[in-house]
Amino acid sequence: MVRRTKEEAQETRKQILEAAEKAFYERGVARTTLADIAALAGVTRGAIYWHFSNKADLVQAMLDTLREPLNEMARASEDEEEVDPLGCMRKLLIHLFHQIALDPKTRRINEILFHKCEITDEMCDMRRQRRAASLDCNVHIELGLRNAVKRGQLPENLDTARAAISIHAYIDGILYQWLLAPDSFELHKEAERWIDTGLDMLRLSPSLRN
Repeated sequence: MVRRTKEEAQETRKQILEAAEKAFYERGVARTTLADIAALAGVTRGAIYWHFSNKADLVQAMLDTLREPLNEMARASEDEEEVDPLGCMRKLLIHLFHQIALDPKTRRINEILFHKCEITDEMCDMRRQRRAASLDCNVHIELGLRNAVKRGQLPENLDTARAAISIHAYIDGILYQWLLAPDSFELHKEAERWIDTGLDMLRLSPSLRN
């Protein structure tokens, strides 16, 4: 009986997340209320509060569903024993572009994040979460870059902290532009070239040297 209750709770949580994704995509985060999501999911507002503290918590849970498939590849570039950390990073980023371009769910959630997630007073928690996630991402990118330097894949005098911020901003910028105007270029077909352009910046830019 307890197992069934847990399964039902997980199913309710899944319904809420799917409803939130649909509502946020259609209306934007600021214009969507928890009551809207409850109605769409066929649950009460109390059911939403059982699983999520507030709207920001719900948005973050939706974003977290995107990270799990990439975690293993991300860790590989950070592993000091990895013989090809830059290759692992390249593979991860190409996979990211392909996934956003070809998987409808991933594309919708990223479009919500980049273009439909207004940071209002109600979403202050979300702003803090996004800031923490961005800074944490820079740390993980820098670990991978340091390993690539040790393996001779990047210049020995690379400013890895500045390089991490630069490649992070470059990837975000490509995604921002494509999600805003997907007809402007074919992200999945040009993924390798876009990623190699960013990695060339790390290899060749004098401004990224210590």
